Amino acid sequence: MKGMGTDEKAIIAVLAHRTSQQRLEISRSFKAAFGKDLIKDLKSELSGNLETIVLAMMQERSHYEAECLRKAMKGIGTDETVLIEVLCTRTNSEIQHIKASYTELYKRDLEGDIQSETSGHLRRLFVSVLQACRPENTPVDMARVKADAEALRAAGVGKIGTDESKFNEVLITRSFAHLRAVFREYATLTGSDILRTLEHEMSGDIKGGMKAIVHSVIDRPSFFADRIYKSMHGAGTDDDSLIRLVVTRSEVDMVEIKQAFLTNHKKTLAKMISDDCSGDYKRMLVAIVGE
Repeated sequence: MKGMGTDEKAIIAVLAHRTSQQRLEISRSFKAAFGKDLIKDLKSELSGNLETIVLAMMQERSHYEAECLRKAMKGIGTDETVLIEVLCTRTNSEIQHIKASYTELYKRDLEGDIQSETSGHLRRLFVSVLQACRPENTPVDMARVKADAEALRAAGVGKIGTDESKFNEVLITRSFAHLRAVFREYATLTGSDILRTLEHEMSGDIKGGMKAIVHSVIDRPSFFADRIYKSMHGAGTDDDSLIRLVVTRSEVDMVEIKQAFLTNHKKTLAKMISDDCSGDYKRMLVAIVGE
């Protein structure tokens, strides 16, 4: 960054191949060595999508996720798609870290803002998720599995209308292992896939929220692979979504996401990025996800 012009390739080479923790340490060392704020320097030297992704990478993941949630709710209208993607796919620990980061960054309560910006069954789903009380590491009780599968059948295809509250209760207050067993039992009981049931029985954002939970419980890498594909498929690229997905999953399950992407969409993630993006932004994305 020193002198005329900026060596973007050098910035990519350093930052794309470091962990989030290492990038934070680099930022502290930069300030100690030069008395300057690295993030401010990067912001002044870069522009466009490259600037956006670099600044996202320079934050703790929970801080960045909190920032994404705030951006989705700030101003006129709410981007429920972002809220669903972040809140409906995280573990208890991740939810707790996001809530703490949101309060630290904005001096606001995430649950309070969610309640103000959403409504109906979707608001109840988000509030339930934010309690971060899903059981973990508990043995699967097949008697309870069968009871839950029957309860979901009765709440959906077994009645006129849909009892969203029952779906909310089961999907939020059961362990991931238990839910996977419930979905298998449900398919045996009804002859129908649970995702297909949600598609037919629900509508709007609550359908999107519950399908996100179910899909991510069944196969989380496949869920995110499909989200990444959707961000690039069709006319134009949804760069905000692409950046958010790549940055938040890069140190979590990107290896598995790449395999799911290839399986689901018959091309590598790096190839699709190369086809849809350009310049230093493309180079940064490919460097992060790997060939």
